[in-house]
Amino acid sequence: MCGIAGFCNINRDYTKETSKWYGILKKMQRSLIHRGPDDEGDMIYPQVGLAHTRLSIIDRNRGHQPITREMFGNSYTIIYNGELYNTDELRNNLKRMGFLFKTHTDTEVILAGFMTFGTEFVKEMNGIFSFAIWDDNIKSLYLVRDRLGVKPLFYTLHDETLIFSSEIKSLFEYPDVQPQIDSNGLCEVFGLGPAKSYGSGVFKNVHEVLAGNVLIFNEYGLKESPYWTLVSAPHEETYEQTVEKTSFLVYDAVKRQMISDVPICTFLSGGVDSSLVTAICAKELGKIGHQLESYSFDFVDNAKHFKSNSFQPSQDRPYVDIMLKHVDSKHTYLECDNLHLADYLYQAVDARDLPNMADIESSLMYFCKEVAKNNKVALTGECADEIFGGYPWFHNPEIMALNTFPWSKNMEPRKLLLSDDLLASVDLDGYVLAAYEKSIAETPRLAGEGPTEARRREIAYLNLKWFMVTLLDRMDRCSMYSGLEARVPFADHRIVEYIWNVPWEMKCPNGVVKGLLRDAGKGLIPDEILYRRKSPYPKTYHPDYEKLLGDRLLEVLSDPNAPIHPLVDVKKIKAFLNSPSDYGKPWYGQLMAGPQLIAYLLQVNYWLEKYHIQLL
Repeated sequence: MCGIAGFCNINRDYTKETSKWYGILKKMQRSLIHRGPDDEGDMIYPQVGLAHTRLSIIDRNRGHQPITREMFGNSYTIIYNGELYNTDELRNNLKRMGFLFKTHTDTEVILAGFMTFGTEFVKEMNGIFSFAIWDDNIKSLYLVRDRLGVKPLFYTLHDETLIFSSEIKSLFEYPDVQPQIDSNGLCEVFGLGPAKSYGSGVFKNVHEVLAGNVLIFNEYGLKESPYWTLVSAPHEETYEQTVEKTSFLVYDAVKRQMISDVPICTFLSGGVDSSLVTAICAKELGKIGHQLESYSFDFVDNAKHFKSNSFQPSQDRPYVDIMLKHVDSKHTYLECDNLHLADYLYQAVDARDLPNMADIESSLMYFCKEVAKNNKVALTGECADEIFGGYPWFHNPEIMALNTFPWSKNMEPRKLLLSDDLLASVDLDGYVLAAYEKSIAETPRLAGEGPTEARRREIAYLNLKWFMVTLLDRMDRCSMYSGLEARVPFADHRIVEYIWNVPWEMKCPNGVVKGLLRDAGKGLIPDEILYRRKSPYPKTYHPDYEKLLGDRLLEVLSDPNAPIHPLVDVKKIKAFLNSPSDYGKPWYGQLMAGPQLIAYLLQVNYWLEKYHIQLL
């Protein structure tokens, strides 16, 4: 994986002041060095500047970027972040057409395909990616993002200039692009956060290239259009055929994503999703005499303080041990203590450029840093719950019937600690409802579908466009902040397309949650794992952690200059800190309850302070 950044102004000649613009480009590049610590490259044309930082995974000696190639006298240049999992097939097709390759990288394959077929080539790509291509002949810049938005790509327009980057922080290295938050941004943070509207960068005038889209910038302005969308269609296969097809797609996706010139590892929670990924990786590596490395995550003293609830019914460690006997991987148990968990809240903001999933994010930051000491590539079980219907809101009729996002069904906890002035100045409820209704209206419909099945399709669409993207953003920033490439086999677009149209009675046969995936995984992992009740990513239950957070928030509030003051009510916060937390009623997802609300406010204050954000 890598980081990309650049700027483009069709009416400017950057080469007339090369030193000035090169300096700006280098600042943007250095802000992304964590995404690619192995190499860096840059290039300035009259109308465009391109920068790249590289994490070397494939063809480590010849993969320097930007890459420039010519065809029929026309020059094309690419900077690329991602992995292309069908590189060999695409390269062989291009070779048969006469294209000669100088490297073994997927980057050059993408550039060759673009030069040959234009943006239509993106439809043939299976991978996770964001990239920029400059066509010097027609003076056009193309920005492209993968179908599900696994790899990030943000941009802003300023003074007829398009500035873009893998991460928001890099945009602010460009002159006069300032971090500002208006009422919409406040609604994003306090009404939708840690999620955000797709297409939004939360900061004023900061946007993201939409997943599955191509953005073109040239003398005619800015144009963005989709190259991929979900299509609803009748499912005509039997259950046995569906299980067989699902099994093939999952195995093939994992196998494809094992491609690497450096050793790979897996994140193993002991749940069905990560266990399937780990089992397939171990099996494939075993064929060539290699042993898989795996990692599991937990918190210090969690066994002592764990509280079973409907969201998190069991701990992971016993199931991890069962899996290790099954796959015989070289395993490392990682634990995070309270102090690291709290300290990394701020690094999580540094990585995401936004307040985020609090300690659900800071813990992953810590774990990724530890894994990155010995590995560059990790495969995870992320996304299976969104695709196969693993969350309670797919099953609970009361939650399904709510006219809002099912993972954030009550706005009151979000508003509980906010100042009256803020609540009077922004319409949190109206903003959230409008965002929700926009997605509901976009849901691809299937004629003749009954009301319950149609509603589940809406829930599935919301999950793919919102909840899954939030988790993918978390995984990308947390891993890449330490130079670790995290891959997500379940986010293979072939799996998403296929499962999207599988009816609910097949996804959840006989009421078994994710029963289709479990049946597709028979024989790969032990039955104790295969039919284990879902338990989400672990969280700490240590009472001292909440006290640590509370003390830190009170310390922040004791400073009259703390930037969060205009946004919160100090009296309400103090009363909240003196009341017992309710771990069973999260305000976002399944894990973000009382302690995470305190942590989120700490992140908001740090974010406002670090980025010197101007509240409009």
